[in-house]
Amino acid sequence: MRFENPVPLSEIATLIAARIVGDPNATATGINEIHQVEKGDLVFVDHPKYYDAAIHSAASYIIINADREVPEDKALLIVEEPFEAYLKIVFTFRPFRPSLSLVAATAQIGPGTVIMPNVYLGNHVTIGANCVIYPNVTIMDYCTVGDDVVIQSGTVIGSDAFYYNKKTNRPVHYKRMTSCGTVEIETGVEIGAGCTIDRGVTGVTRIGAGTKMDNLVHIGHDTLVGKNCLFAAQVGIAGASVIEDEVILWGQVGVSKTLTIGKGAVVNAQSGVPSSLEGGKIYFGSPAVPAHEKKKELVWIKRIPQIWDQLNKSESSS
Repeated sequence: MRFENPVPLSEIATLIAARIVGDPNATATGINEIHQVEKGDLVFVDHPKYYDAAIHSAASYIIINADREVPEDKALLIVEEPFEAYLKIVFTFRPFRPSLSLVAATAQIGPGTVIMPNVYLGNHVTIGANCVIYPNVTIMDYCTVGDDVVIQSGTVIGSDAFYYNKKTNRPVHYKRMTSCGTVEIETGVEIGAGCTIDRGVTGVTRIGAGTKMDNLVHIGHDTLVGKNCLFAAQVGIAGASVIEDEVILWGQVGVSKTLTIGKGAVVNAQSGVPSSLEGGKIYFGSPAVPAHEKKKELVWIKRIPQIWDQLNKSESSS
């Protein structure tokens, strides 16, 4: 999430009751998760396992619950509860403002675009030219849609991320991490009926130009989908994954979080992808492996009864 204007670090520190280690006169330009941070961003970390990763990330300012050495060009904001500090920053700079009309006053719609009945467009939504948005589509705050996009009925763009902070020392273990990111749908994308595309937690979920989706596809938060991809029905992609250009995922493929599927890869139906895949190959199975390997494996599995019978006959004759 980018701030509308750079915010003095001292102001952030006062807001979250933090102690600054580093330059107190610096200014922050936004707040982001570790995988999307840029110079000038704030990031938060509350577990020793991730301290070093956060401190040495691209973020300039780290909200943390421990004293640590920090590079000269960065600063720490030390608090007891970094997660609560994150929530306070989001509530302050991107407060929840419900829009109770079908099309918010701040929404922008390009020329030639058709918006059918019962479409909901939230605050600061931008839709390009010559799009068709079918009935009962929901596009939530700050999401953008490019030119020549088709979105079929019942699809939701910009729903909150499925992302929770877990602490077992409180009655409700899972506390939702408020989503302040967005979704960007590029030019020429077509999205089927009943699809859901979650907004980034703090950054962007992006669907690249020319990508086509069947019905009932789910795209998790902060996932970056490349150009000219093809997703069949019931594909599900978890958060913060990278799907490069020209990838094909056939029906009911499940993709785990924070992995990469390389350019031009094809994953056959009902496969599970638990780890990154190289581009330019065809995959099948769960876990997904090169399809020719899986086919050989299935052939041998079918021959097991025959092999077992032969072994038993050999033992009987001996």
